[in-house]
Amino acid sequence: MDSQMSFTEAISQSGFEAIDFIILVVYIVLLVSLGMFLSRDKDGKGKSANDYFLAGNTLTWWAVGASLIAANISAEQFIGMSGTGYADGIAIAAYEIMAAVTLVVIGKFLLPTMIERKIFTIPQFLRERYNDGVGLAFSILWLFLYVFVNLTSVAWLGALAIEQILGLQGLSVAVGGMEISMRMIIIIALFLIAGTYSIYGGLASVAWTDVMQVTFLVGGGLITAYFALCSVAGEDGTFIDGFNKVYSFLTTGEHSTDPHFHLVIQESHSQSAFNNVPGIAAIVGALWVTNLGYWGFNQYIIQKGLAAKSIEEAKKGLIFAGFLKILIPFIVVLPGICAYYMSQNADQFSNLQGSINVADDAYPWLIRNFTPTGIKGLSFAALAAAIISSLASMFNSTSTLFTMDIYNKYINKNASDKNLVNVGRIVAVVALVIAAIAVKPLLGGLDQAFQYIQEYSSFVYPGIVIVFGMGLLWKRASSTAAVWTAIITIPMGVLFKVFLPDVAFQFRAGYVFIVLFTFFVVVSFLSKQYVNCELPSLEDRKAMLKWGNTLAVCAAVCEIAALVVTIGGMTVPADATPDNNVFAYLNDIGFQAFYFFGVLIATGAIFLISNAKETKKDPKALPVDITLFETSSGYAYGALGICVITMVLYILLW
Repeated sequence: MDSQMSFTEAISQSGFEAIDFIILVVYIVLLVSLGMFLSRDKDGKGKSANDYFLAGNTLTWWAVGASLIAANISAEQFIGMSGTGYADGIAIAAYEIMAAVTLVVIGKFLLPTMIERKIFTIPQFLRERYNDGVGLAFSILWLFLYVFVNLTSVAWLGALAIEQILGLQGLSVAVGGMEISMRMIIIIALFLIAGTYSIYGGLASVAWTDVMQVTFLVGGGLITAYFALCSVAGEDGTFIDGFNKVYSFLTTGEHSTDPHFHLVIQESHSQSAFNNVPGIAAIVGALWVTNLGYWGFNQYIIQKGLAAKSIEEAKKGLIFAGFLKILIPFIVVLPGICAYYMSQNADQFSNLQGSINVADDAYPWLIRNFTPTGIKGLSFAALAAAIISSLASMFNSTSTLFTMDIYNKYINKNASDKNLVNVGRIVAVVALVIAAIAVKPLLGGLDQAFQYIQEYSSFVYPGIVIVFGMGLLWKRASSTAAVWTAIITIPMGVLFKVFLPDVAFQFRAGYVFIVLFTFFVVVSFLSKQYVNCELPSLEDRKAMLKWGNTLAVCAAVCEIAALVVTIGGMTVPADATPDNNVFAYLNDIGFQAFYFFGVLIATGAIFLISNAKETKKDPKALPVDITLFETSSGYAYGALGICVITMVLYILLW
C-alpha cells in the first residue's frame, strides 16, 4: 500500500495531467493498431521470407528515409546525446550533421551495389564476397551487439527517462512476493509494445509504422525545444529571444571560452569536452569510421535501404533521411544546452521538480518542468516513438540475422518460407527475453551513455568499414585479409586503449583504422589466391584513373599538412598560445585528425587505381560496374543542399 501511495503521489507531483496521459495512450493504441493492421497476411496468403524480412521490397523513398531516422533516433539521442549537450555543448551534434553527409556517400557508392546483389543481410554479403567463416563471424558479432548493447542501451535509457519524467525514481512494486523496480517494469512494457507488432508483422510493420513515428518524433521534439527556449525567454519573450539569451550567456564574459556553442572544441577550453568531440576530428576524423560503419553496414539500419522498391528509391530515401538528420541537433542537443543554462541560472526559475544528478537526466527534467499540459503528453509520445521504433527495428534485424545467416545456412538449408518466418518470430522473442534479463547488470550507473556507446562501438567499426568497404569496391580484397582483419580488430582497439588511455577515443579509432587498413592492403596484395581478369573498358579506366589520381594527391596533401602542423607544434616558443600562434591553434583543435583523413581518402585512390590497372582479382571479387554510381540530377541537388547546410552550420558555429 505504501508503495502504491508513493506511486500515486509521484504521478501527482510530476506535472502530468489526465490529458497528457490520454495523448500518450492514444498514440500507443494507434501505433499498435496500425502495426497489427499492416501485419495481416494479404489475400489469405502467408508471408514469404522476403515479405517478412525485407517488406517484399515495397518501400518508397519517403518510407525508407522515415524508417531510417526512426530506427536511428532513440533514447540514445533523446537522453544520451541531450545529456552530452548539457555537459559539453553543441559539438556532439557533429554525429548528426556529419551523418547526413555520410548518407550521401553511402547512397552513391555503397548501397547500390548491395541492392544489385539482392542482399538480405550484411553477413550474407560477406559469405558471398569472402567465405562462410567471415560471414558467420560477423553474424555472431552483430547478434551480440544487438542483444547486449543496442537493445539493452535503448531500453535502459528510455526507462530512465520515463522514470525521471514521472518522478518514479527508486519506486518498486511487489509482485508475488518479489520487489520489481519501476524501471524494470517500464523496460518490459517498452519491449512488449515494440514486440507486439514487429515480431508478428516483420519489416513491413516496422517500416510503415515508422512513418507515423517519425512524425511524432520530429514534431514532438521540435515543440519541446520551442517551449524550452520560451521558458528561458520569460513571460513576454519568444523562442528567438530565448535562443539569443542562451547564446549570449554562453559565449561572452566569464563564459567566453565555454564550449557549449562551438561545433569545434579547443582542447585548451575544455579537456573533457575535447575528449568526447576532439575539435575538427568531428569533421575529418574517425567519426567517419563510426558513421560509415553504422549507416552503411549495420543490419538494422541498412535493412531499410535494402527493402526499397528500386535502387533509385533507396537513393532518394537516403537523401530524405539526410535532411531529417540535420534537424536532430535542434530536437535533442539544443534542449540539453537550455537545461545547462537553467542549471547555471537556477535562481531565475521557481517550483522546479526533480534535479539533474547526472547529465543524462537533462532532457526528462526539462520535459517535466518546462513543457505545458498537453505538450507534456506530446513530448512524451515523441520520446516513446523514438524508443519503440528503434526497439522494433532491432528485434526485426536480430531475427533476420539469425534466421537467414545461421538457421537457413547451417541448420535447415531447405526451410520453407513459413518455417523461416516462424523461426524469425521465435528468435525475436528470445532476444527480447535475454535483453530484459541482461539490461540492468550491463548498464546500471552510467552518466553519459551516448559517449559510452560511441566509444565501445569504435572498437569494432574500423575493421568493419575496411572489410565491408574494400570487399564491395576493391577487386583485390582477399578472404585471408578479411579474416585476419576481423580477428585483430577488437584486440587492436583494446591495445590502443591500454597504451593511449588519455587520447580521445576518436583519435584512437583513427590510428587503429590506419594500422588495419595498411595490414589489409598488404595481405591482399601478397595473397596468392587470385585469378586473371580483363581490364574495364577504356572509358571506365580513364574515369577511374582520373578520380584515383585526384584522390591520391588529396591524400598526400592531408598527410603532409598534418605532419607540418605536428612538427610546427613541437617547435613553437614557450610563450605561444592558441590565440597568438597558428601551430598552437591547429594542434589545439586536433589537426592531427588529418592523418586519418588522408588514409581514408587513400582507400578510394587505391581501389580506383588498382581496379583500373590490375589484371588480377580475388576469385570472389564483385564485377566492376561504375554505372551503379550514377545518380539523378535530383540526387545531386539534394546532396549539394545537405553539404551546403553543413558548411553554413560549421561557419556560424565554429
